[in-house]
Amino acid sequence: MKKLKIGDLEKIRKNVRVAANLRQAKSRAKITVHMGTCGTAAGAREILSALKAEIERTKLKDVIVATSGCAGLCSREPMATVKMTGAAPVKYVDLTVEKIKAILDEHITAGNMVKKYVLAVGSERTH
Repeated sequence: MKKLKIGDLEKIRKNVRVAANLRQAKSRAKITVHMGTCGTAAGAREILSALKAEIERTKLKDVIVATSGCAGLCSREPMATVKMTGAAPVKYVDLTVEKIKAILDEHITAGNMVKKYVLAVGSERTH
């Protein structure tokens, strides 16, 4: 492991502050990438990296990116759940880098669910 330099610490501090500010601010969307063992093996880490890079590239400030464990549908990984403010959560499956970029562009930015990648709309919870 290489030694950290002052510049490295500054970069880490900046990234942590940006992430903390997003979590504390009012967001219009939260995207959760499912990162259980099955999701990670299927490519969820690549999906997460591409999603974060695209959000940074497009300068979206009101979108929270989070991770979670297994969602219970290993055969449909990698998966992500999009929760827009005031709308039911949408579970997207069989993701690729191209699909997550389309979801970010069409669902998050334009407000139109990408139906061809959707498995379910609504919460899995029962009351």
